[in-house]
Amino acid sequence: MMTSAFLITAFATLFVVIDPPGLVPLFIALTQGMDNEHRRRMARRACIIAFVLLTMFGLMGEALLGFIGISMPAFRIAGGILLFLTALDMLFERRTQRREGQHPDPDHDPSVFPLATPLIAGPGAIATMILLVGQSGPGWIGTAAVLGLLLAMIFATYLFFLAAPVLERLLGRTGTVVITRLLGMLLAALSVQFVIDGVRGTGLIG
Repeated sequence: MMTSAFLITAFATLFVVIDPPGLVPLFIALTQGMDNEHRRRMARRACIIAFVLLTMFGLMGEALLGFIGISMPAFRIAGGILLFLTALDMLFERRTQRREGQHPDPDHDPSVFPLATPLIAGPGAIATMILLVGQSGPGWIGTAAVLGLLLAMIFATYLFFLAAPVLERLLGRTGTVVITRLLGMLLAALSVQFVIDGVRGTGLIG
């Protein structure tokens, strides 16, 4: 039977794994050059897509991955590689654009990749949803409660994204550039950790 302790634990777990406050600087870096309306559209689309993906994996779980022959370790490794490519873009391509006096493509759409996945609906969040739904007990009440918590967390993420312009003004151009570089390094390290976790999950290393 589902308890309030389980709901609190589930909420805390989702908050830590998705980390809405930590996504704000990434959102700023990935949407540089966009006006506020464009950013709101990117935020809304990313959150909706992430919610659909996490709901799908929560309901169908490992059966979906197993059906197409993909293990969770393989999914982690793939997510890590994609995240590493994003980190390289943050570290080098945007710097080159600035040096050449160019501007990012205004039609650039980071909402699906990398915002929705793997940043919001990453391997960790997907694995967490599979685990929480599995622990929620039989019947649809527990599953509906977990999905409700997920919806609340995605909405919180959207609100944090809406606050991004305020944070960007506080940081200024120099602060945003510095944080973009720093986050590029952190994303690279995080992507490598995803790959290591995936390889460890295969049993190839201890």
